[in-house]
Amino acid sequence: MYTIIGLGNPGAQYETTRHNIGCMVIDELARRAGLRLSVHKATNTTHASARIGVASGQDGTRIVMGRSNSFMNVSGGPVSSLLNYYHATPENLIVIHDELDLPFGSLRLKRGGGEGGHNGLKSISQSLGNKNYIRVRFGIGRPPGRQDPADFVLRPFTSTEKKELDILISEAADAIEEIISQGLEKATLNLHTNHK
Repeated sequence: MYTIIGLGNPGAQYETTRHNIGCMVIDELARRAGLRLSVHKATNTTHASARIGVASGQDGTRIVMGRSNSFMNVSGGPVSSLLNYYHATPENLIVIHDELDLPFGSLRLKRGGGEGGHNGLKSISQSLGNKNYIRVRFGIGRPPGRQDPADFVLRPFTSTEKKELDILISEAADAIEEIISQGLEKATLNLHTNHK
């Protein structure tokens, strides 16, 4: 079983901001799977569960996908609650998040490691007591000039960036589907081979 979480802030005013790219990818994954996300008060998340890859005689892989209904900096509580609710493990948790240290549109996959100053990841690592989960790092680039990074991540993508955004979100969703179907190592190899 895999749990897939897209990081972001709740509320319409944040929906199109850089910080909410993880939520945008979750929306694409849900659309592909024909799932409708619903509010789950017990875990303070909006999520859905399904089995994918179901073929004749096979059960397929169970997935839970969604987002926290709390703000980014306190994502850990809802994520931890969701894992506990489904008896899921951090090792099969996939977190999609914005990444300032990658150029816009870059995509990187990794397991574990530091949080690079990302408060959503810090909160998740702290709540789980475990950093050994999979991260899908979606590059948003550094802010221009002397703009505060905290302000930059809460702004919408530029009109130029928006022209590429649907394709990039689709690529991130493809990478997550590959992690589930082929494993992290093969998905990482495929991603880096296709983006040279």
